[in-house]
Amino acid sequence: MLKSVLPLSFIVGSRFFGIFIILPVISLYALDLRGANEFLVGLLVGVYAVTQMIFQVPFGGLSDRIGRKKTVALGLAVFIAGSLICAAASDIYAMLLGRLIQGAGAIGAAATAMISDFTSEEKRGKAMAIMGGFIGLSFSLSMILSPVISQNFGLASLFYLSAALSALCIVLLYVVVPKEPKISHFEEKVPFKKLILEKNFMLMNVTNMMQKMLTSIAFLAIPIVLVHSLGYAQGELWKVYAVSTALGFIAMGLGGALGDGKGLGKKMLLIGIALFIVAYGVFCAASSALVYAAGVAIFFVGFNLHEPILQSLATKFVKTKQRGAALGAFNSFGYLGSFVGGIFGGYMLQNYDFYALGVICIIACVIWFIALLSLKDPREYKNLYFNKIADGGLNFSALEGLRGIFDRYENGGNIVVKFDSVLTSEDKIREILARR
Repeated sequence: MLKSVLPLSFIVGSRFFGIFIILPVISLYALDLRGANEFLVGLLVGVYAVTQMIFQVPFGGLSDRIGRKKTVALGLAVFIAGSLICAAASDIYAMLLGRLIQGAGAIGAAATAMISDFTSEEKRGKAMAIMGGFIGLSFSLSMILSPVISQNFGLASLFYLSAALSALCIVLLYVVVPKEPKISHFEEKVPFKKLILEKNFMLMNVTNMMQKMLTSIAFLAIPIVLVHSLGYAQGELWKVYAVSTALGFIAMGLGGALGDGKGLGKKMLLIGIALFIVAYGVFCAASSALVYAAGVAIFFVGFNLHEPILQSLATKFVKTKQRGAALGAFNSFGYLGSFVGGIFGGYMLQNYDFYALGVICIIACVIWFIALLSLKDPREYKNLYFNKIADGGLNFSALEGLRGIFDRYENGGNIVVKFDSVLTSEDKIREILARR
């Protein structure tokens, strides 16, 4: 498993590094671009998400048809092109164009689906936790390195670094990542509309959207409020991010270990939302940089509790045959949140103040928390594994239409039956399979 998961996790983490490393400073540096204002800077933070949102589902579906590797390589090439345009931009509109092109390289669903293809569902939580660890590490490094690199080499250096890492990832994809496994499916595809509207998957989509929206708003506001409103030195921002990142990294380990390792994913999501509410409350009440920095730390802890488990939880509510398309939709909701957060946050900061923005975010989080209470406990889904040769005489067709059977597919030498343990049982399934 590690032979495939580690390099793929590095590729996903590097891609997120290219996204994260811009966030801590872009709202400050972009204000100096020709034609910039707060609203356009907010648009700059969120516009990347527009093309990500548009292309996630097509890229995910494309990976289901032509293969994950080809799709990921294509997306990385597009991201490199957008990064180079951003690096060369001297006005806000050229930067916006580059960010749009960056976002068009929407590899998130394809890369995550590829990791899922290489792992069984019981090990998938661990694999996703490893991927989440790389994302968390990229987040941590970007928060610390971004202010230092940009201050010494300029904003363009961050985009050049992102392009170079993406080029390295294309090489790793074909040199290190093993050949994609072949998976056969027995279940029919669920119509895309029905897939999206399934309650539990939709709750996960909304969760991804809300988390990314709050993150865009936070990263738009944190440097502006700390530097412009509370008098914190711009060159010292890395200290706030470093402390917050260290705490967040600990939270990320807890989120992965308890969320996937112990099956407490739903509880981790709810705790994370509660911390977002507290963080935005501190943001609204803070009258000093120190108090505001404490709110930043709380926010980072909440974010990192979520990050290692979101993708894994989302895959538990979709069929294997549509994993790429489903994760494309899931990621599209996340990027929709990033876009809305950037646009709405920029509008509120330009026309009102952060207090009004923070209150709206707190109310939205309370509604989100209440809605998530109805999410199905993913531990209720179980898997049975049958050897294709040794168990080939079993009557697998008898499971068609059986209430509680969620998915059936063949992966390598195994036939996998996924079922809802609330609606049926292992004994009943084995009894039906044994009938001639």
